[in-house]
Amino acid sequence: MNLSSLLKPRAVKVLSDVTSKKRLMQAIADQAHDLIGLPSSQIFDALQERESLGPTGVGHGVALPHARLSELTEVHGAFLRLERPIDFDAADRQPVDLVFALFAPADSGVDHLKALALVSRTLRDAALCAKLRANADPGTLHTLLTDHESTQAA
Repeated sequence: MNLSSLLKPRAVKVLSDVTSKKRLMQAIADQAHDLIGLPSSQIFDALQERESLGPTGVGHGVALPHARLSELTEVHGAFLRLERPIDFDAADRQPVDLVFALFAPADSGVDHLKALALVSRTLRDAALCAKLRANADPGTLHTLLTDHESTQAA
């Protein structure tokens, strides 16, 4: 599993109008609807259900919201960079501006966990996060994320 298989170029966005965690979850659901074709309301509910188990803000301005959806057959990702950080109930109480959402089949088990681990490892790189925060072009953001993986493997 690699980021380039999880994250398609059209799954990367920069958002300027998100002002709350709930609005962010709706933006993620709308973006995922465009990517995977399921109703936004179903995706939103699944994200909220997972979030009710505990916040997915992992710290250092990064959040990894995720949901399992029975209609999916593979894991999909979406990356959003927020122009203005928002409160996300993160473990370190820092506002979030880098969001990598994952959507997995309900029965994915290990693949879902591998995807979460891959994204988490990638976004723990402070230098990469600084580059992501310094760029507002979705194509550049996609390249930074997917190239980072190949440079780390070399």
